[in-house]
Amino acid sequence: MSKPRIPAMRPALFVTCILAAPSAFAGTIELKVYGLVCGFCAQGIEKTLRRDAATADVLVSLEHKLVAIETRAGADIPDETLRRALEDAGYDVREIRRTERPLAEIRATLKKDGTS
Repeated sequence: MSKPRIPAMRPALFVTCILAAPSAFAGTIELKVYGLVCGFCAQGIEKTLRRDAATADVLVSLEHKLVAIETRAGADIPDETLRRALEDAGYDVREIRRTERPLAEIRATLKKDGTS
């Protein structure tokens, strides 16, 4: 019996995909949230959102009324889940949008603006 012949291009493509996957950016969910008034609010939100297995990182900016969640590759958090978690904690979620901005970029922008 002869072995099936695998075209040379397929293994190369497979290896490229495998190597690129761990560094693939999954996406960011940015929320406009009203009612954030102190560092304790920010810590509570971060703790709540980090419990979700899909969460890779969280950023809370009181000054910008911003909560940003970077998701893990291949994972997502439904809008309704986010809205419920924050509204059940007493916050007013005004907007949820999905972006391609990594949290590092958002942090750098906030730092440049003189806020965090």
